[in-house]
Amino acid sequence: MNASTKFGVLSVIILGPLALVTGAADLSEPPLAAMANSVAVPELSAPKSTIWQDGIGNGFLASAQSVTLEAGVAPGLATFGSRQAHDLALLSASYGHMLGGVIGGDHWYRGNFEARLELFGGMQYHPGVDTDGWLIGLTPHLRYNFATGTRWIPFLDGGAGVTATGIGHPDLGGTFEFNLQPALGVQRFIRDNLALTAQVKYMHMSSAGIDHPNLGVNNVVFMIGLVWLFGK
Repeated sequence: MNASTKFGVLSVIILGPLALVTGAADLSEPPLAAMANSVAVPELSAPKSTIWQDGIGNGFLASAQSVTLEAGVAPGLATFGSRQAHDLALLSASYGHMLGGVIGGDHWYRGNFEARLELFGGMQYHPGVDTDGWLIGLTPHLRYNFATGTRWIPFLDGGAGVTATGIGHPDLGGTFEFNLQPALGVQRFIRDNLALTAQVKYMHMSSAGIDHPNLGVNNVVFMIGLVWLFGK
């Protein structure tokens, strides 16, 4: 037996058992990658919105609610029977609740109806600074919010309610008055649940003939504020 043949036999005798042990170890202990793959890792997902139906700007869920705080001015109009232009400074707080999910399908008017209740008050600052020129009102509103798919949500709004005021003559005859408020505006969402809002509306106050005179007070109202939304 030559030297190379002897070396081959020795290699088989020495390395053979080692290969068998190594193979057995490989079968009994899976690689680290295989072990890592065998461990179930929970998938992380974004929390479900309680406000938006399908992402911000795509319409509100039926459970979405809102609280709005606004301030503004209301230049008066000596028109529609009024003898004076009654300029007002106003503050407003309102609560809203969506009346259902998104309607309108894929049409341009896709959006949500919202019921709102507004408490507002203020003072007359023209003509003259009159301590009796106060007013406070409570008005239910119906609003339609357009789903634009963006952070800009325009809306149409209308309300009719009651007002107590000390403005008086020559345009109003008593403390108790009704108010009408058609409006349009927009909300710009700076966060998923927080928006800046601006609106312009026409406001009319009169007593519907309960008191005299009943010429009415008419204003164009400009309001800006913040809207906070939340859901269940």
